[in-house]
Amino acid sequence: MGAPRRNRKKFNKPKNTYNTARIEGDRALIKEYGLKNMHELWSTQTELSRLRRNVRILLAGTPEAEKRRGQIVQKLAKLGIVNDNVELEKLLDLKEVDFLEKRLQSRVYKKGLAKSMKQARQIIVHGFISINGKKVDRPGYMVRVAEDNMIGYYRPISLEAKEQEGREEKITAEEPVEEGVAATAEPAAE
Repeated sequence: MGAPRRNRKKFNKPKNTYNTARIEGDRALIKEYGLKNMHELWSTQTELSRLRRNVRILLAGTPEAEKRRGQIVQKLAKLGIVNDNVELEKLLDLKEVDFLEKRLQSRVYKKGLAKSMKQARQIIVHGFISINGKKVDRPGYMVRVAEDNMIGYYRPISLEAKEQEGREEKITAEEPVEEGVAATAEPAAE
């Protein structure tokens, strides 16, 4: 089976890989949400297809359908994608956009902590964003409803603060100049 810590791909490629219409649609989503590559979008699409498959099984009427229905709806409700009392048929209408909106990268941009989706990704990866005081450096982290108001900066990113720190270090690192010693060198004779 393999090592338990071995990385495995979390996506399935689309069946029509070279369909121009699908590629253009995917590229539009990648640009809009600042995704790194197609794999990030495909993992979202794979998660959505798993959800739809489970909902179709539940609609077929299995004995433990109510228990599994509760688990699926509860998971989606924690993410804020659906309400607690949603019908199963409505879960089949979900789109990739519903999941992409709940990524940490999207939430940081929507809260105004970054000027663009690309910048949101960059400051997350570089460790400037935290959720409830804990640093999170994964742009694909799915933010729960309870955590949405806890998103903030882990450390300051303003340029003035960095320049101020640099000035303080330079001032303390300089050595005192002795009196009577010329600070400037004479130009070399040619």
